[in-house]
Amino acid sequence: MIREDVVPHVASVNVGLPRPAPWAGLGATGMDKAPATGAVPVTSSGLRGDGVFDTANHGGPDRAVSAYAREDLDHWAAQLGRSIGDGQFSENLTTVGIDQGQCLLGERWRIGDVVLEVASVRTPCNDFKTWMQRTGYDPSAWVKRFTREGRPGVYLRVLQEGLLRAGDTVAVVERPDHGITVATLFRALTVEPALLPSLLAVDGLAGHLQERIDAYMRPRARR
Repeated sequence: MIREDVVPHVASVNVGLPRPAPWAGLGATGMDKAPATGAVPVTSSGLRGDGVFDTANHGGPDRAVSAYAREDLDHWAAQLGRSIGDGQFSENLTTVGIDQGQCLLGERWRIGDVVLEVASVRTPCNDFKTWMQRTGYDPSAWVKRFTREGRPGVYLRVLQEGLLRAGDTVAVVERPDHGITVATLFRALTVEPALLPSLLAVDGLAGHLQERIDAYMRPRARR
C-alpha cells in the first residue's frame, strides 16, 4: 500500500555475508548487513554481496530479497528508546512510503529495472532476539513483542533481474484481487493459524507456505 504524502523509494540497499557467530543457533549468521554504495546487482537468488546461513528458513527463490519499512524501524526506535539504522533488522531493502503490512501477496514492485514480487513475511526467532541484544537493544520478550506489533517486513521474489540503488523509486505495478495482505499472512503464521486455508486464494503460493497449510489441514482431514 502506497502512502500519498511521499514518493515511495528505497532508502538503502543492505548486504552482508554470513559470518561465524557462536551465539547463533547454527553457529553462523548473515544478519549483520550494512548499506551498500552504488548499484547492487540482483539475481533470482538475491543480492550480490549478500547471503544467508540458515537456508531452511531464509533465502531461496521465494525469499530472495527481504524488505522492511523505514517507518516501521522508526516505530521500533520510539519503542526501544534508541535510533535504528537501515539494515538493523537484516533487511536488504529499507523502503520509504510503503505500508508493507497492507501489501498483498503477489503484489509486484518495479524498482529501476528490477521487478520484485511479494511472496512471504519474516517471522521472529531467537537469533533475531540475540542479535538485537548484542547490538545494544532491549531484547525483553522480543519474539512476543515483534509478533504482537505485527510489523514483519516482506520477502520478495525476483521476477526481473537488474541493479538496485539507494534512492530508486518503488512503483507498485500489479496488485492481485484476492485481498490477502502481508498482515493477514503474518497472523496466519503466528497467532491465528485458522487463517491458513485462506491463503489458498493466492496464485503461486510459496512452497514453505503451502507446507504450513498442508500441515495445518492434515489432522483435520483425518477427523
